[in-house]
Amino acid sequence: MPLNTAVISFIGAGNMASSIIGGLLESGHPASALRASDPSRESLEQLRQLGAIATFQDNAAACADADVVILAVKPQIMAAAMDSIAAPVTARGALVISIAAGTTIAAMEAGLGAATAVVRCMPNTPALLGVGATALYANSNVSAVQRDLASTVLGAVGLIEWVPEESQLDAITALSGSGPAYFFLFMEAMVNAGCAMGLSRECAIAMTKQTALGAARMASESDVSLTELRRRVTSPGGTTERAVQCFEHEGLRELVAHAMTAAQQRAAEMGAAQESRKA
Repeated sequence: MPLNTAVISFIGAGNMASSIIGGLLESGHPASALRASDPSRESLEQLRQLGAIATFQDNAAACADADVVILAVKPQIMAAAMDSIAAPVTARGALVISIAAGTTIAAMEAGLGAATAVVRCMPNTPALLGVGATALYANSNVSAVQRDLASTVLGAVGLIEWVPEESQLDAITALSGSGPAYFFLFMEAMVNAGCAMGLSRECAIAMTKQTALGAARMASESDVSLTELRRRVTSPGGTTERAVQCFEHEGLRELVAHAMTAAQQRAAEMGAAQESRKA
């Protein structure tokens, strides 16, 4: 099924749904093939500003003719959302894509039916700007065509990677899902250090943001490794070398590994808790 003929319904009309819809429209997907459901009239009105999207306050009605249903709701209302769409999803044989953190494939199969085609994914907040990083995992019911549909839908807001095991989504959560906050924290620390050295806060913020942007672009647009990029900036005996040596001596690598392991473990705990509540 070509993407431009697929009817895609969003359950939840928040920021992430809005970003994906915007990306789909930019890529040429017709607004007439998009649906959205949300209890908030204000959120639905904001979506309608993007195009002539059919909007509903009834989840089942929004999914009545859907080929793809995207669950873009908070984890705590995931069970109720699944209950509301189970009948039309089963009737249509629709692909269900979940962007809700922590809700496992097993929990979704329990809520929607064991034969349901399910893709679970973990996007991150830069998807709001079209530069997200999203990992996806599919259950065995997902066809090759549906897998391509999921790739195209999530690819509308940035990079995608398929993982071979669902458990790896916990590692993705620790890496890219939570990752933007790590960079923001490091940038905060740089700003504070710059201020302590006598810079105005406005100057420190502006220079930190531009430095982070430039470093990210160099990393993404270069064909050399991160290690080589770091080496090229680090002149022997210079200021950068002194700073890097300090980071290494103070155990930056070990601290990052420890923090990410803690995030991975918390992601696994959240998934287990949701499964137990569903049971």
